[in-house]
Amino acid sequence: MGARYGSLLRSAGRMKFDTLIAFRPENISYMTGFWGEAAAVLQKGQKPVIVSPELEAARAESESGGCEVVVAERGMRGIASTAARVARAGRRNGAGACTDCRDYRTMTYLKRAVPKIVQTEEPFDASRMVKDRCEIAVLRKASRIIDCLFETCSQKMRAGQRESELQAVLMAEAAAQGAFDVGYSSTLNPLIVAGGPNGALPHAQVSRRKFRRGDMVVVDLTLRYKGYVSDATRTFAVGRPASEEAQDVYDIVRESQRLGLGMARAGTACGSVDDTCRSYIEQQGYGRYFVHSTGHGVGLEVHELPAVSRNVATRLRRGMAITVEPGIYLPGRFGVRIEDSLAIRGPGQAPDVLHRFTKDLVTV
Repeated sequence: MGARYGSLLRSAGRMKFDTLIAFRPENISYMTGFWGEAAAVLQKGQKPVIVSPELEAARAESESGGCEVVVAERGMRGIASTAARVARAGRRNGAGACTDCRDYRTMTYLKRAVPKIVQTEEPFDASRMVKDRCEIAVLRKASRIIDCLFETCSQKMRAGQRESELQAVLMAEAAAQGAFDVGYSSTLNPLIVAGGPNGALPHAQVSRRKFRRGDMVVVDLTLRYKGYVSDATRTFAVGRPASEEAQDVYDIVRESQRLGLGMARAGTACGSVDDTCRSYIEQQGYGRYFVHSTGHGVGLEVHELPAVSRNVATRLRRGMAITVEPGIYLPGRFGVRIEDSLAIRGPGQAPDVLHRFTKDLVTV
């Protein structure tokens, strides 16, 4: 964890802070190795401190990498303990603190105790954007589990089956392999399983609609394994595609994704990856049906930096993990999306695509 401490403190130091206070579980996990109900404090020259309620203390001790664990009551008493620790350090060195706190009441209390505190997630985002070898290894394992689930789709998807029935099969298998859904706040379903006209909705809710012969079925699997999220999509056909256009659209999306993967190299601007995928789809006459960005960063969250979208100047660096996921969505008819999570390698090297499941159109 020492390398992460250094990265976080350097990121904070560029903003004239020498203390970071994390409340969000993703940032606490990155800083300490512990994912749970707590706050975490990292100060220059000291080991991290986890402030947790007693019910989490034993797990914080065992899961964190040598952190000091301070037990405090839930609620404002725990906030007070965190603030007091930071305030004492601030009186010694006069430097400021930054926090990812999003709660107004908590932030108001912290500002009274630590006047030089600022709400910003920039140091956390900057450090988390570049993954270390251990993080990439976990992402690779998560991606292999998703590949297994795509194989399950190829074997068990069938005409007459409901979207919700296939989702249940996939979630049971994921859990058996130690992977779990991410739990989006903006959706009622853990996965996207969208057949026929439902596939034209990029973030379709899983329904009780039955697959029909000729359907194109979009299966978008976003799963967390040991804290880290892999994200991939394949589109299947139930029997032969209902039209030649469905096959043509599939081929266009596949080629767009291939071109995007070819651009995803160290030194390339994220916007250029998006431009490459989007330009090809536009040339084929389907530009207005590609309605989202080409990709996003993945890691402790499913959507994190860098954004792989129009006009984003951020340049890819070794260790970044992103998705490339072009799609075409024809309202009321069908949709096609093909997505991989990948890790950026060194200059001049092709990306490490973390998924191995075929991108040929699989007919079930």
